[in-house]
Amino acid sequence: MKLRKGSHNATGLKFGIVVAKFNKFVTSKLLSSCLDGLMKHGVVEQDVEVVRVPGAFEIPLIARTLAATKRFDAVICLGAVIRGDTPHFDYISGEASRGIGQAALDADVPIIFGVLTTDTVAQAIERADPAKFNRGGEAAKSAIEMATVMRALRVGDAPSAEKLKHDGVRRPARRRSA
Repeated sequence: MKLRKGSHNATGLKFGIVVAKFNKFVTSKLLSSCLDGLMKHGVVEQDVEVVRVPGAFEIPLIARTLAATKRFDAVICLGAVIRGDTPHFDYISGEASRGIGQAALDADVPIIFGVLTTDTVAQAIERADPAKFNRGGEAAKSAIEMATVMRALRVGDAPSAEKLKHDGVRRPARRRSA
């Protein structure tokens, strides 16, 4: 059995961060904790690019665009959607989640979901508190781990033709063309 896992050593890795400006009193704390988390694990400031977008709905497009540049080892998405008195919350949180998920599947780069979806302002503030569980810092750790596991999977994992021939696994015979 071969076990693959990421590490928390982010030295030499590059990260893109997409941050919603809406609910900035929360997203600025998420960003601060995210940056602290990256720096504590060996990332240098010039290896991070932050892109601000109007709100959570706009995050997926920029996340996909950053991933497509192939300049980053991972892209981190940060935002805060807080339930109000209208169904707006349901539409925005659902579309942001769906869009980020689709961008992650389309990309060859990890895209990390760090968007808070809370019922109250108090819940959002609590989840962005650096002294408690801060989703920004956790998103940084997830990004580092995913970037390092992706790097491990890409480096040296392609089995050679010789190994495939002699590894004892039966394969279907090749069809010969007439």
